[in-house]
Amino acid sequence: MARAVVFAYHNVGVRCLKVLLAAGVDVALVVTHEDSASENIWFESVISVCRTEGIPFITPGDANGADLLAQVRDARPDFLFSFYYRHMLPQALLEVAPAYNMHGSLLPQFRGRAPVNWAVLHGATETGATLHAMTVKPDAGTIVAQTAVPILPDDTAHEVFGKVQVAAEITLWKVLPELLAGRAPRLHNDLARGSYFGGRKPEDGRIDWNQGAQQVYNLHRAVAPPYPGAFTEQGGHVYIIERARLHKQPLPGLPPGLAVVDNAIFGVCGDGRALAIHSLLEDGAPVTPEQLAARLA
Repeated sequence: MARAVVFAYHNVGVRCLKVLLAAGVDVALVVTHEDSASENIWFESVISVCRTEGIPFITPGDANGADLLAQVRDARPDFLFSFYYRHMLPQALLEVAPAYNMHGSLLPQFRGRAPVNWAVLHGATETGATLHAMTVKPDAGTIVAQTAVPILPDDTAHEVFGKVQVAAEITLWKVLPELLAGRAPRLHNDLARGSYFGGRKPEDGRIDWNQGAQQVYNLHRAVAPPYPGAFTEQGGHVYIIERARLHKQPLPGLPPGLAVVDNAIFGVCGDGRALAIHSLLEDGAPVTPEQLAARLA
C-alpha cells in the first residue's frame, strides 16, 4: 500500500484527498491551514475530512519549519501531494519523496496564484486542472495529466472553479493507478509558451469605467461573490456589483460610470457599451434603482 503525506486546503484539497482514500492510499499525515477569520469561507474543510476519517493533521504557519520537515520525514511517505495548499514547499521537503501538485489551469498557461480568476479576467474560453511534478519553481515541473473544462461567456470565476474542482478529481482518479505504479506520463511543461500571475487583492477589483465593456464585464466575472467583488466609488458611496450581464444595446451619450435608465441600473463603459447590473450592493445591502437615481441626481 502506498503511503502519502498530503498538503491540502479548499474544495480541491477535499476532493483530491477523498480520491486518495478511495484508491486505498495510506494517508499518514495531512498538512493544512486554519481558516482565517478575515476570509469568506465558502469552501469545504480539509480538517473536517481528517476528523471524520481519523487522519492526523497539522496546521503550521508556513512550510519552512524544521518541525514540519521532521514530521513529514517521520511519516516515511512514498509520495507527497499538494492540493491547493497555499504555501510553496521548500527543497528540503521536496527531497523527502516524489512530490506532485494539482494546479487549477491547463499548464503552462496561468501558472501562479488564483489561476481561475486570472483566466476569467483575461477572457479565456477554456481552463482545467493539471497534475504535475513539483519543483521549487512554482508550477514548473513535468506534466502528469490534465483535464480541460470550458469557460462560457457569462461564467463567473466561482462557477468555473466548480468545474475545475471536478476536473481535478477526474484527473487524479484516472492517472493515480499509473502514478502509484511508477508508470505515469511525463510531458514537457514548456514555460516559454505559458504565463505566470501573482495573487490578487480586493483592491484589484476596482472598476475603471473608461475601459471597454467586455474588460469591465470580465473583471466582474473574475471577482464576483463569493470573491470580494468588482467595486466602484461614486458620490461618496462604495458599490459592489453582485450580478450583471453585458447589455446588448449601446447606451450612447452617457458618461462612463453608474447610471439609471428606465428604472434599471447600468454601468456605462468607455466604448459606449454597458453592463446591465441586476444586483448592486452597498455594505452588503441591495441598492434599488430609485435609491441610486436619487443619489446620482
